[in-house]
Amino acid sequence: MRRNLPLVLLLILGIAPSLPLVAADMDDEFADLDPWIRVNRMTHNLNDVGDRILLRPVAVGYRKMFPRFVRRGIGNAFSNLHDVSNAINNMLQGKLNHGVSDLARVLVNSTVGLAGLFDPASSLGMVEHEEDWGQTFAKWGSPTGPYLVIPGLGPGSVRDGLSRILDSVTDPVRYLYPVSDRNVTYAARLVRNRADLLAVESVAFGDKYIFYRGAYLQRREYLVNDGVVSDPFADDF
Repeated sequence: MRRNLPLVLLLILGIAPSLPLVAADMDDEFADLDPWIRVNRMTHNLNDVGDRILLRPVAVGYRKMFPRFVRRGIGNAFSNLHDVSNAINNMLQGKLNHGVSDLARVLVNSTVGLAGLFDPASSLGMVEHEEDWGQTFAKWGSPTGPYLVIPGLGPGSVRDGLSRILDSVTDPVRYLYPVSDRNVTYAARLVRNRADLLAVESVAFGDKYIFYRGAYLQRREYLVNDGVVSDPFADDF
């Protein structure tokens, strides 16, 4: 059986497909992928403290300060920049049509869309194909490796953690100068991404560490397999 990942889990980690979740036994389901659970829990707790003290209050202020249409424009601009990396990784995975489509998105949105503030490409049928270096390595046969909570960044894995180095290389923001402008852009993107989660953070039920671990690993499976994942409840029906 095939299923789309639940909306709640995907929103928690920044993506947006589809069906409801029957959330059960996530602890047992992913325990084997988390041999470093003690260290990971400590890092998770430290990240959570930092979020509550600093990042979340700033994100709340961002949502209050800027109206929705401004926030949408900012989000569109960052998505436009990310389409460059999407295109590169799609091509490296042999998805040439997707890669060309993502490059076309960059061209259209950077010009007609006024530096990406608007997204006319989607209206023209050019949808975003989200890819990163972790997904590319997975397509090339690299295993996920153990689950890893990264200080200051949150959920990850050995493969995805290492791939973030290359993600930064193909991130256009890396090449902004002066460095002060680059750092401001990084910070703005971080706050914007955190603000997007405010509306759904209350759905993290039970043990937050277990919940976020399950959400992250299911999301990565969803992305690596282009939206097709195994259904852990299929045998129950």
